[in-house]
Amino acid sequence: MTDDGYDWFGPDAATFGDRVAGAREAAGMTQAQLARRLGIKKSTLSGWEQDLSEPRANKLSMMAGLVNVSIMWLLTGEGQGAATPADEDPVGPDFHNILAELREIRAAMRANTERAARLEKKLRLLLEKGPL
Repeated sequence: MTDDGYDWFGPDAATFGDRVAGAREAAGMTQAQLARRLGIKKSTLSGWEQDLSEPRANKLSMMAGLVNVSIMWLLTGEGQGAATPADEDPVGPDFHNILAELREIRAAMRANTERAARLEKKLRLLLEKGPL
């Protein structure tokens, strides 16, 4: 937490991907460096940081050790984690509102993606059945 009580990497402020990127940066590594040490492609790590996918348990454990944070912190924002940005002051009074709106948009996009996948599956099943 910062002096103003705001937890930059807490569950209300950050996603798994945000915490991965924050921990990597706090450890002084580029995406390419961390990916190489994990034995994965840079695009895979980028996907994790953008919340497009998540690592398997073994890679999650390796990553936590490499960036010196707890697995629980990466997953939930609670526990031993990366330091918050030093002396960083949000730009303008609407900073927290903008972050909240972005989280809402991200959640809606994730829900719509899942909805689209379900509809796509229904269409495939209908096509497999053929005409009635």
